Amino acid sequence: MRYVDLLKTTVLLSAASATVLAVLTVIQSNALGESQLVLIAAGWWVVAALIGAWIGRRLEASPSVSRALREAQSTATLPEQNVGRLLLSRVWPLLLAALVSAIFSFFLPQIAAIAAGFMVIWALAWRHQDRAVTAIEERDGVTFFVATGSPVRPIKLVRTPGLRRDVKPEPRGVS
Repeated sequence: MRYVDLLKTTVLLSAASATVLAVLTVIQSNALGESQLVLIAAGWWVVAALIGAWIGRRLEASPSVSRALREAQSTATLPEQNVGRLLLSRVWPLLLAALVSAIFSFFLPQIAAIAAGFMVIWALAWRHQDRAVTAIEERDGVTFFVATGSPVRPIKLVRTPGLRRDVKPEPRGVS
């Protein structure tokens, strides 16, 4: 699986989890007659969106992504391509947090409200990381793939030859 695809999928899964948890919060709050919880939760979600947007404002790669790119092993062959297993082994903490929060939301809807905010922060904080990796791939003419490894260890990447893209810079002052 390409690393940029894993990054995009993580952001989308995090946003989808936040949406599901927010819907569960609203449904359970309505069922329990706690309308004030929805207002407080909406305030938390706005604050979470601002925090996530602030953290994710940079267009350069985060330190953890930079480390993974820097430590990538070069190879001329593609790594094993079992996308489903690889994806599950990398996003299981996100899915587990969403599932546990969803289950507990039936008893305490506040848990889903809080978890939804953290999922929003995560999605917005990581939203530009795939572009940073793509820029490096285009500049260096390589492609980064996720190597199969332990789901509890840091991610390992494999660098394969790709297509180099030579782009002439646009002249300044010309519209």
